Amino acid sequence: MQVIVPLHYYLIVAAALFSIGVAVIITKRNAIAVLIGIELILNAVNLNLVAFSQYDPVRLSGQMLTLFVMVIAAAESAVALAILLKVYRYYQTADLDKISSMKK
Repeated sequence: MQVIVPLHYYLIVAAALFSIGVAVIITKRNAIAVLIGIELILNAVNLNLVAFSQYDPVRLSGQMLTLFVMVIAAAESAVALAILLKVYRYYQTADLDKISSMKK
């Protein structure tokens, strides 16, 4: 017997992940915390893709797109952390407010 979890459970979890990610981006001033918020948002999108792909007759398009998004998110994180490391070495801080005020 196959137990199917209803779609709205996935959507509630994805909405919670997305909301937490947006809240982290808005409230935190540390650049690494902002990157974590972006990753939470991307994971919410991935969860939606997988949840809606169960209604796709092909059954693989949502999962394949999710894998693609995960690869892009990993590359984005690596590039962002490399840029953050360079900025930290130059400004000696990872606080976004201080970095933007030092630019002027």
